[in-house]
Amino acid sequence: MRERVGDVVTFKVELTDSSLSIPESNWTFNRIDDGSPGKLKGAWLMGGRVRDGNKRMRDTSGPRKTMKILSGERFQWIAYNTETKKFMGTGGGTYSTINGKYTENIEFFSRDNSKAGLTLEFNYSIDNNEWNHSGFSSKGDPMHEIWVRRD
Repeated sequence: MRERVGDVVTFKVELTDSSLSIPESNWTFNRIDDGSPGKLKGAWLMGGRVRDGNKRMRDTSGPRKTMKILSGERFQWIAYNTETKKFMGTGGGTYSTINGKYTENIEFFSRDNSKAGLTLEFNYSIDNNEWNHSGFSSKGDPMHEIWVRRD
């Protein structure tokens, strides 16, 4: 389907307070999240990392991207290349932000199904419009990621 990336597709939708339907396909999607509390809601791009105390930012204008989209209680990340239209992976589930802790409950993970069911807890803060979170990755490795809002 890589050849379809960027194509414009038009169809009729019906929207209510609790669902979105596409009549010609008989698809209905029910709202499961109203956007609250959503302290981190929005689209974020992986902007950098801190390793050995050194902050290294990456150029988010390049074609290789990792984006994390958060609603009120749900998150999904996707790794992709805008130049080659290549999809590299995705994962997601629910999240919370309580007392400086960002917690992900992984429900799906395209690269490794065994990660579904994991709960990962990170320290987080928003500093100068950068979302910093640090803790341990799904592989158990220490990490400190810096995410920037996607324009």
